[in-house]
Amino acid sequence: MATYLYRLGRLSFHRRKLVLAIWLAVLGLLGVGAATLSGPTSDDFTIPGTEAQQAQDLLGERFGESPASGAAARVVFAAPAGEKLTDPQNRAAVDRTVAALRTGPQVAEVSDPLQGTINPEGTIAYAQVAFRVPAPEVEEADREALLAAAETGRDAGLTVEAGGDALQTEPEQGLSEVIGFGVAAVVLTITFGSLVAAGLPLLTAFLGVAATMAGIQLASGFFDLSSSTSTLALMLGIAVSIDYALFIVSRYRHELAVGRTGAEAAGRAVGTAGSAVTFAGLTVLVALTALAVVNIPVLTEMGLAAAGAVAVAVLIALTLLPALVGFAGRRITGRGGRTRDIEADGERPTLSLRWARAITRRPVLTVVTAVAGLLLIAVPALDLRLGLPGDNMAGPDTTQRKAYDLVTDGFGAGYNGPLLVVVDAVGSTDPKAAATAAADTITDLPGVVSVSPPTFNPAGDTAMLQVVPASAPDSTETTDLVHAIRDADAGLRESTGADLSVTGTTAVTIDIAAKMGDALLPYLAVIVVLAFLLLTVLFRSVLVPLKAIAGFLLSVVATFGAVVAVFQWGWLAELIGVDQTGPIVSLLPVILIGIVFGLAMDYEVFLVSRMREEHVHGAPPTRAVTVGYAHGARVVTAAAIIMISVFAGFILAPDPLIKSIGFALAAAILLDAFVVRMTIVPAVMALLGRRAWALPRWLDRLLPNVDVEGERLRDVVPDVPPAMPEPVGAGR
Repeated sequence: MATYLYRLGRLSFHRRKLVLAIWLAVLGLLGVGAATLSGPTSDDFTIPGTEAQQAQDLLGERFGESPASGAAARVVFAAPAGEKLTDPQNRAAVDRTVAALRTGPQVAEVSDPLQGTINPEGTIAYAQVAFRVPAPEVEEADREALLAAAETGRDAGLTVEAGGDALQTEPEQGLSEVIGFGVAAVVLTITFGSLVAAGLPLLTAFLGVAATMAGIQLASGFFDLSSSTSTLALMLGIAVSIDYALFIVSRYRHELAVGRTGAEAAGRAVGTAGSAVTFAGLTVLVALTALAVVNIPVLTEMGLAAAGAVAVAVLIALTLLPALVGFAGRRITGRGGRTRDIEADGERPTLSLRWARAITRRPVLTVVTAVAGLLLIAVPALDLRLGLPGDNMAGPDTTQRKAYDLVTDGFGAGYNGPLLVVVDAVGSTDPKAAATAAADTITDLPGVVSVSPPTFNPAGDTAMLQVVPASAPDSTETTDLVHAIRDADAGLRESTGADLSVTGTTAVTIDIAAKMGDALLPYLAVIVVLAFLLLTVLFRSVLVPLKAIAGFLLSVVATFGAVVAVFQWGWLAELIGVDQTGPIVSLLPVILIGIVFGLAMDYEVFLVSRMREEHVHGAPPTRAVTVGYAHGARVVTAAAIIMISVFAGFILAPDPLIKSIGFALAAAILLDAFVVRMTIVPAVMALLGRRAWALPRWLDRLLPNVDVEGERLRDVVPDVPPAMPEPVGAGR
């Protein structure tokens, strides 16, 4: 592989105008396609294979449209202290507010809050607002009309608050990316000591992200994509594009520093660091595309889009980047044309080398201390609870959270998450009797506050029941109630021939959490096996891939512990703007495992490949570790700081999922890069010695030799004498 990539790097350097023209043409075509062929995004959240989804599909089939398909809002009224909503002046204010709610552009129906949804004391009531379109299609004008109607009641002295999915807005991006790029620019400038060298990774990242975003917009014209599809691609696109370019540029400048010509330095940088980038990218691609194993469409879309961003980053790093260094000329080396070699020669008494020697002198103590620290951080993960963000997770000062609390105070927590029970009586001789029997059975279950009368479809063979639990939507008691209702299905079928199933937001949340839990082990197995095979081919070792995977498991459990401590327990929550603690977003664990695995393998490849390079070139085991570490540590440190900054910028996002993903990824990179890869890895490598590179003979014969360390370049291409290096921009 090193030889082919070496030739690709030289070719891109020499034909830089053609390479640049091709990439600009690709960007132009993608931009035109995105502008003319893009379609609307869709947030239809489907979870194939779950009972909640099957029940929703049945409602859509039997009632013409699922009641859960349209957006909904709940407007809650509270009377002034000492008064009731049924008092004449308050009743008139409620009526005016309801009339204003009905004027919303896409409002289908508004219930009367004083008829059936008022508490016994007459102090709190709520109106259900049903929209004709799903939540993602509710326009800003509708939300403004709803909030303006609420002001009608407030002006009359009532407390009026509103919640529901109709008020949810799509997450916006902007400041997060600016922060990430800003920190990256500072770190790169300090690292390279050259604005031009620092600018190249930023430029390739911008072009890569632009191409990816345009590609996603173009794909939306042919596929139903979620509005969240681009979020993960944006995060990873920025991070890996900068990191991959950083590794290749740093190796290019190293080759210049030892006296190679511009074309030769570009070829060798792409042949060595580019090989590591290729395999690092492949591990990320494996982890992201394997998200399809979970079989949740939105996760599959996010994974494939992010995988596309990584693939573009790799292609740009291998082709466009060597062309750009050719255009940069000697300006890439900084002032006076002198190259600041951030990889040095691995022998200088730098901080990295001193740290590596300290670790390898006491490897057992280092490993025990670091592992114990990570396990301590992981302890909160034992209390991990999964859920979906709702009004209960909104900030205390938001109207959504105030509406949630008013309903809890006036009616009980269960009214914030009613269950929708579907009675399929097609196989029953008496559908009405079957629905009545289902309602009676559910009423007798513990934890049920009320069961509504059955509502039948036009054919009269399917009924809906609304069940109000006594406990909060995210409580274990409500989860137990959902399972109890589902367990009653067998008895109802035997006695009446009808089937019952449970859906609604609460049931969907429960099913997603269960599906995520069931998918974790198969997903882990897929990415671990595939990555093990890739790393075995790359390092020609069995122990090194096993050590890499064990380090990843330590990183991910420690990250789960940090996420639970902040987002669920509330430790340091105020520092990152977490207004409300609660269950961890159900999608986060799988997303976190996939991304962290890929990125952890990135640093493993970049760091250990330099150790293997020293080993292949004849260095003794401990010296190979320390010198290889000293070569790569500064680059890995800069890359990790940049990636942490990019992810940490997304903590500012208001959306709970994006905020938690940003925090989790930033924490994961911090722990994995600095504790696992730069502390535990060199210690374990020193303990293993030559055994780290042991490979059974039969396996050695089966594996292809990808030559990531560039050993074959010594035979294919003679070294260029360092005395008279040609100008970098000479183009020869």
